[in-house]
Amino acid sequence: MSEAQVQTPAPLVVNGVGIDDSFAEAFPMRATRLIVTAHTATWAMHAGAAATGFATSVIACGAEAGIERVLGPEETPDGRPGLALLIFAMSSKELAKQLERRVGQCVLTCPTTAVYAGLPRDASPDTLPLGKNLRFFGDGWQISKMIDGVRYWRIPVMDGEFVAQESTPMLRAVGGGNLLFCCTGTDEALAVSEAAVAAMKAVPGVIMPFPGGVVRSGSKVGSKYPALGASTNDAYCPALIGLAKKTELTPEVRCVMEIVIDGLSEAAVAQAMRVGMQTAVDHGAARGVLRIAAGNYGGKLGPYLFHLRKIWHEGAAGAAGQGARA
Repeated sequence: MSEAQVQTPAPLVVNGVGIDDSFAEAFPMRATRLIVTAHTATWAMHAGAAATGFATSVIACGAEAGIERVLGPEETPDGRPGLALLIFAMSSKELAKQLERRVGQCVLTCPTTAVYAGLPRDASPDTLPLGKNLRFFGDGWQISKMIDGVRYWRIPVMDGEFVAQESTPMLRAVGGGNLLFCCTGTDEALAVSEAAVAAMKAVPGVIMPFPGGVVRSGSKVGSKYPALGASTNDAYCPALIGLAKKTELTPEVRCVMEIVIDGLSEAAVAQAMRVGMQTAVDHGAARGVLRIAAGNYGGKLGPYLFHLRKIWHEGAAGAAGQGARA
């Protein structure tokens, strides 16, 4: 086929929003789910927020973590209010280190809390220490208890005792799924991003680890400065239109926001992206959403490629099938 015969993909525009013929590039991670409970929902939230703090990107934080959802007393092992937390790292060794530090410094220290594995025992043959190492804080006063074949540690503290399940399963997970919302301005970009994050939080098994679930400092691999492994994604910076060697933006785009998704499975990440895309399309061009793009490095960063148009078409087909059955 000659160069003149090469066909570019037809544009895909829904409700005035263009959907790029591109993909989000994600990579393997290790992850676990914890359940943190407390005497009240407020204290569970204090512990969960602290334990998942400074955990936006493994570039500098060591872990990516977040509150997956709030749990009612009927959903927790001890019948108290609680939270489900997801913690991701690049290796099992790093995840074990992050788990011990975050639970030890942020959950054990928080009044009235307890911590349990949030995954079933048969979820994975791989496990990480939880109470197994934290028990030594008890200085010899700690005791263990077996319930239905599961060991728990009771560590004496000044408000009673801290209960921790001995270990938690570790899963092979996916990090770095993403969406880029290209919008006419800051208000429009924030509005669609906030709505998308709220909708995506309803998807089980995912977190959006950045503040409020949104990141404005999208990055690319490498930098002109040798000491930096990542730098600003200049192709998506509106202020650099006409200045950078390459831009992916048109002059109408004055603000871009990114949502990064980590998930316990490929399917969970794809579903969250689908929900986020649907939210953006529902907002439409009339509310300042011009285009949905994704960040990738040409397939060189990770093996998981989440193609935007494939995700969109599969979602539309699923919706049509549900309508037909109804």
